Amino acid sequence: MVPPVRPLIEPHEIEGQVVISAEIPEAALEDKPCFYSGAGLTNGAFTRVADGDRRLNQYEVQVMRASRGQPQEDREAVPGTTTEDLNPALRTAFLQRLRDQRPILRNRTDEELLKTAGVLVPHEGVWVLSLGGLFALGELPQQWFPELGLTFVAYPTPRLGESGPRGERFIDEARVDGPLPLMIEPALRAIQRNMRRRATIQGIGRASEWEYPITAIREALVNSLVHRDLHALARGTPVQVQLFPDRLTVINPGGLHGPVSIDRLGDAGVSSSRNATMMRILEETPVPESGHLMCENRGSGIGAMLASLREAGMGPPTFKDEIGTFSVTFPNHTLFDRPTLEWLAEIGADDLSDNQRVGLALLRNGQLLSNEIYRKFNNVDSRVATRDLRELVRRGLIRTVGGGRWTTYELPHASEGPAPQLPISVPDSPQAPSSLSGGMAQVVAILEDHGELGSVEIADLIEAPPSTVRYWIRKLRQMGRVEATTASLKDPNVRYRLRRGGTMGARES
Repeated sequence: MVPPVRPLIEPHEIEGQVVISAEIPEAALEDKPCFYSGAGLTNGAFTRVADGDRRLNQYEVQVMRASRGQPQEDREAVPGTTTEDLNPALRTAFLQRLRDQRPILRNRTDEELLKTAGVLVPHEGVWVLSLGGLFALGELPQQWFPELGLTFVAYPTPRLGESGPRGERFIDEARVDGPLPLMIEPALRAIQRNMRRRATIQGIGRASEWEYPITAIREALVNSLVHRDLHALARGTPVQVQLFPDRLTVINPGGLHGPVSIDRLGDAGVSSSRNATMMRILEETPVPESGHLMCENRGSGIGAMLASLREAGMGPPTFKDEIGTFSVTFPNHTLFDRPTLEWLAEIGADDLSDNQRVGLALLRNGQLLSNEIYRKFNNVDSRVATRDLRELVRRGLIRTVGGGRWTTYELPHASEGPAPQLPISVPDSPQAPSSLSGGMAQVVAILEDHGELGSVEIADLIEAPPSTVRYWIRKLRQMGRVEATTASLKDPNVRYRLRRGGTMGARES
């Protein structure tokens, strides 16, 4: 392998048996992707999917190699463009702010300022617009790059590709083009046009709020547009916004860049710009009419997103980095619905802090909980998070899973009450009746589609903790809906499938 893989291999005695573990250290950023030298970089780099490997495609290899340094695609010249292709209002606002904020630039001409900022770059003896300058300030960047826009689709069912009750594949769709600062509001209007409002109790009256906080959506849209990959292999893919009955997902081409990882998103001081020149332009470009900056307070977007979700009583979003794409998904559910409030009262959580109640509610709704997630979502430091979680463990309300930096928490089965639920609903079918809880219905639907799967594979598909999925499987086996493919559940190859003709009254032996 290049670079060489040197795992830490250790034996462990567990319940009288010896288990061998191999801990594979993550490769350094400048060494990624690790590949098999016999096949070469192009054909020898793989990513893990469920229990198999998938070869990285050419674009995914390029994305990982680009993270070794600072990409320069946003400084690429766009032949045939001139300053006449800039949006007049954005250009004027940009130049005025540069002169107001940077006295040293005050006496320079417009053309000199555009060159200094990287809006204009040299090309074959003439000055033309850079790709970043065109995307940030151009009148219509999509005239040169048709897919550097945003698409929105509202779907009738939770599953992509399924038809609605009247045979419709989608409810609404929209295409948003133009320069970056002028794309956010049209995209928000398209989403709001298809969002519902929900009633909340405030004081002595009722208030109406959007089912997803506008601040969270705005931050997701801004991040997806300014951090999208501008490499030639990615220019055929727009930013995609998908609204389902149970979730809202925003997807952009290009995974996380540089030293940023999912577990560090939102940490103070952790920020990396794939399109550095374009970001600097946008940081100095007030949006006409509102006067606000599209990229104000760089690095604070994730924090604002989490704060708005928590204030709305909703759980945190799910971030997914798949090398070639990055997505954020907002589940459509409220943490503190009536069943959750009743459950908290039953387990004696009335005297807990608000933050601890949030942690328990996250677990009950099928979310993964760790010290890091608790800390970020509640906006507390690691010492407070550790103290709060230890108190919950001491009281028997949660229990630890794993150890060290892999420690997570789950609900003990004795105190779980109702089966944990994920904020993803599944349409009723003969295999997933509405009488099943959300989580168990998902397991049934997944097995209906895939036949036989292991618990880890199911957990990956529905993005739930494996321990929670095993709980759902155990309940389904007790109900006679699911059966194991091996005689022993301790068999490492055990898989699960739907039990045809099983009775609701069956119980596992």
